[in-house]
Amino acid sequence: MIYTTFAKLYDDLMDPEMYANWLDFAEDELVSGNVLDLACGSGKFAVKLAERGFETSGFDLSEDMLSLALKHAEEAGVDLPLYQGDMLDLSDLSEKFSNVTCFADSFCYLPDEKSVERAFVEVFQHLKPEGKFIFDVITPYQTDVVYPGYMYNYTDEEQAFIWTSFEGKYPHSVEHELTFFIWDEKEDGYDRIEELHYERTYELDVYLKALKHAGFNQVKVSADFGKSKPNEQTTRWFFACQKD
Repeated sequence: MIYTTFAKLYDDLMDPEMYANWLDFAEDELVSGNVLDLACGSGKFAVKLAERGFETSGFDLSEDMLSLALKHAEEAGVDLPLYQGDMLDLSDLSEKFSNVTCFADSFCYLPDEKSVERAFVEVFQHLKPEGKFIFDVITPYQTDVVYPGYMYNYTDEEQAFIWTSFEGKYPHSVEHELTFFIWDEKEDGYDRIEELHYERTYELDVYLKALKHAGFNQVKVSADFGKSKPNEQTTRWFFACQKD
């Protein structure tokens, strides 16, 4: 019930321009063949890939998110196979992919550096030769400078949402405190639901070493959805990795 609320709000509040920018970046980098959208969430990006003609599948830990992804795929009239599981173990996937995508800083929700490296290994093992792996992560500038003290509020006739971010207990980590007020007609009042989300990122060299350990020898890093070079105030890195 709690994650259902978050899934729906996440789906409603996500900036459509972000999906458009991710799609532009992906179309510049993807090779021909099938695509696995890892941590696909509500499936909006995967659906857009499918609408552009990519044979796309979605993979996510949350059944609630996958339910929304199925709904979006049906509304768009596209075929979108969906898989539920943990990105740290993709062994249940019976096929390999020409491309793997993973956006919205999903790797930053993993608990530690070893988990990130393990996820990269899983991706490498499920890529076809010369396959592409593209993803993004937030930078230490985002966690250390931008997020601490950040607040976002949203209200409409049926719900209110308060998002506040704080510095986390680990280097380059952040805690997002999410509070929902959902109108309950039966009770003639609001239900309050609280969640705490953790994100953690690392210096660029950590990601590059983890990718190399996983087997990726061809790696490009950019900012601004592939349009510029990273600098000290870059808030999100974009990676394009190719399997030999």
